[in-house]
Amino acid sequence: MYTDIPLWLAVVFVVGGLAALAWSSDVFVDGAATAARMLGISPFIVGMVIIGFGTSAPELCVSVLSGASGHSSLSLGNAYGSCTFNIAAILGLVALILPLKVKPATAFVASPSLVLISLASYALLSDRTCSRGEAFALLGAFLVLLPLYCWFDQKTSGRKEDDAQAPAAPPHGGAATAALKVLVGLALLVGSSHILVWGAVDLAKVMGVSDLMIGLTIIAMGTSLPELASAVASARRGENEFVLGNIVGSNFFNTLAVVGLACAISPARDVPGEILTRDIPTMVALSLSILLFGANWRRPREGGTAGRISGLVWIAAFVAYNAVVISSRLRGQ
Repeated sequence: MYTDIPLWLAVVFVVGGLAALAWSSDVFVDGAATAARMLGISPFIVGMVIIGFGTSAPELCVSVLSGASGHSSLSLGNAYGSCTFNIAAILGLVALILPLKVKPATAFVASPSLVLISLASYALLSDRTCSRGEAFALLGAFLVLLPLYCWFDQKTSGRKEDDAQAPAAPPHGGAATAALKVLVGLALLVGSSHILVWGAVDLAKVMGVSDLMIGLTIIAMGTSLPELASAVASARRGENEFVLGNIVGSNFFNTLAVVGLACAISPARDVPGEILTRDIPTMVALSLSILLFGANWRRPREGGTAGRISGLVWIAAFVAYNAVVISSRLRGQ
């Protein structure tokens, strides 16, 4: 996927990619925040739809290309691996930076929805195949559940809260400026992620790191860099709902749309057993953890907080999961 480049160019790609990633994530989140306030839309929905789906562009591109070339199993691994990274690594890191405030709708609706979607995926793949009919069922569920959840979240958010957040005059320009920031920020976010991964892969080869380790670490996590960058930028700006909306939307998109589209292009004939025994169960547990850590169990109708302890647990889960993945690959399983 990434061709060899000169060493000096690899260094430029890494340094320039990091700089562009930091700048574009701020521009993207700023444009999305402005759009949310101007339109009176719940920040969670903006994070879920615009940021969540937009930052999943790398996963979509990789999965579609893999499906078109007949490697649908790679598409499944990419999608489910990204879901695990999104919760365990990104939410874990953000919770360490700034405790996350979790709305009741996120804890008691979004989290169980991700669990149910993951269990449905397990049921569809239990025979180690995913036909075009099953793929279209996933795409159909995506088209139905997305607007349904958006309607529910907007209704339960309450207009008073939205009105309180809306400024009298649109900050940082009007609608055109906000739209431009979203589009330019997203394009640079995805592009700089690929440049950064490209440079990192070449540097890893120079240092003698094996292709296996490069694939398991740099490339696998590289497609989730847009989510990570936008989540950290949102956390620094105090936009908690953007962070959670980003992760929920990205996982929603990966599990239903990315897997569905990849298998619609090229049905999966021999799904690796590890996806059923390791990857999907991990995704179910992590999706459920948003409810366990984020719900306000004493006052369920009020929001809860996922603090630094939750962040440490998520990071520990990420490290443990990758240790199992690398260990099984090294053993040739």
